[in-house]
Amino acid sequence: MVKQSDRAPLLDWEEIPPPDPNQAAQPALHPPLREEEDARAEKSSQPAGRRTLSGTATGTGWSTSTVDTTISCSPTKSGTAVVVSGNGNSGRPLTQICGLGWHRPDPLGSDRNLPFPGLSVRDQWEEKDQIVSVFVVTFDTRSGNMVEWCLPHDINLDGVEFKSIASGSHRINSDFIYFRKGCYFGLACFANMPVDSELERGARMKSVGILSPSYTLLYRYMHFLENQVRLQLKSPGQYSPLEAFYEDKKAVLPPAGNGLVTACPTWSVTSINRCMHPEMKITHPAGCMSQFIQFFGEQIMVLWKFALLRKRILIFSPPPVGVVCYRVYCCCCLANVSLPGIGVSVPELRPFFYINIADIPTLEKEMSYVACTTEKIFEEKKGLYDVYIDNQNVKTHRSHLQPLLRVNAADKEKYRKLSEQRQMLLYSQEVDGDCTTNEEDLFILFFMEMNNRIFQTLSDIAGSNDPTLTAEHVRAMGLDPQGDRSFLVDLLEVYGLDITLVIENLCCH
Repeated sequence: MVKQSDRAPLLDWEEIPPPDPNQAAQPALHPPLREEEDARAEKSSQPAGRRTLSGTATGTGWSTSTVDTTISCSPTKSGTAVVVSGNGNSGRPLTQICGLGWHRPDPLGSDRNLPFPGLSVRDQWEEKDQIVSVFVVTFDTRSGNMVEWCLPHDINLDGVEFKSIASGSHRINSDFIYFRKGCYFGLACFANMPVDSELERGARMKSVGILSPSYTLLYRYMHFLENQVRLQLKSPGQYSPLEAFYEDKKAVLPPAGNGLVTACPTWSVTSINRCMHPEMKITHPAGCMSQFIQFFGEQIMVLWKFALLRKRILIFSPPPVGVVCYRVYCCCCLANVSLPGIGVSVPELRPFFYINIADIPTLEKEMSYVACTTEKIFEEKKGLYDVYIDNQNVKTHRSHLQPLLRVNAADKEKYRKLSEQRQMLLYSQEVDGDCTTNEEDLFILFFMEMNNRIFQTLSDIAGSNDPTLTAEHVRAMGLDPQGDRSFLVDLLEVYGLDITLVIENLCCH
């Protein structure tokens, strides 16, 4: 089988010729990736009282769109067929087979010339013109990291210079970084080139990046940013391609003075059209989920519990940080729930992606997040996080969370089932040549189904005449009555469920 890397799809804005007007453009959500990049990745509050869970579903992540959804998932020989049906804000039914793409007419027509070759007609139609800034960051030997150039010129980019060049990047040749800036999300591509210059101390380091209200589409411009940062290293000050790019893709900002949006955007399911988990979709390269599973192994079940409990999760890793940003995304995917009403009263599990010490004031106010950093000093600041992950070592300094670090028998069984389903999918892809399904959908749906089953059971119990959770219920949810007792106590508290937990004569309320 072909090994896949952690890099983003190649979308060459400058070099790919316009598509054949007689051939309809097809989206490529998970194309094959470059082998040579593998080496880099390797180095690298609810009032008291009983309530039932009902109402309108809200997304996890940043999305606050409302959706009533029903899901059916059936494993087939060629993968997992998933049918999603329901009504979004538009009132129109949504139905999609995951992995087969979104089938709808192309409003632009396939015979129209595209302004950005390499992007499909569909990609350029959906959520287009959402770039709010493009910028170049450089490392100056006297001043440190600084914004060298940006559009628009009056936008507030304070702190972006430290997010775009991660701490410790001087030791690597290239990297890419996802980050958050206020209510915007950013993607920057970094490169380090040796130069024969005493003034630059033998190395020239720059990053070229963009900001957008959503991170779901940033991947489209990865290769363009990689090309541009190489151009900036070889020919500093050549901003014409960046100016043209911004003019074509710039978003229309609300009248908010300095160009900052005043509220986080609301995305409807129909606006993104990415299966049933649009608010969490980063559209990363193929192989991301696979590497996440292989990297953490059975400990994925530990991370799943912390994510479902909306804990503050911080991942430490030295550069390169790009692959770690994907782990942030994967952690967020663990907490997806599609049942109506779930998560309305709990903090959102927000993906912050890369953070540094300048983000400390912001993190102090956050109740739930997943982030990554290259700065070891964060480990000492225990008030900022609940769970700290260093390489494959998952730990917590909070005593009541310590029992959750142990992988119990039920966790091992769930991991075995996940591995089994994954192997069936890989076999289908290798033997039958089936490329219509992918590991991302399998991974997300596996955990979503587990979460739905748990919360449906709890909802039924909370609304019954006898709201008592027994060992039988716990087993039916796929949990261990003894090993997951602490997890269930926290879960009932976090989600405000007035249920009595009774397990083998041990009772707590």
